[in-house]
Amino acid sequence: MMLDGNAIGGMMLELFGREMTMVVSTCRSCGATGPLASVDVYMKAPGVVVRCRTCESVLMKIVRSPKRVWLDIDGIRMMQMEA
Repeated sequence: MMLDGNAIGGMMLELFGREMTMVVSTCRSCGATGPLASVDVYMKAPGVVVRCRTCESVLMKIVRSPKRVWLDIDGIRMMQMEA
């Protein structure tokens, strides 16, 4: 089941300590730019998989255990946010 980026808003707030759904990100694969709220999110994988809505490339993977979080953001070229 696919959701939009708002589905990971709480998780991103917990990880980054700030509201992240309006942060503008750029896809490393196709160069598409938009807020994290507009990405495609798949929550039913072994972790969370975030994909570019334009080219479907994986932007981010998040895996959680009771003691750790693994965050792979290799598919994001850049994140732009207010200071």
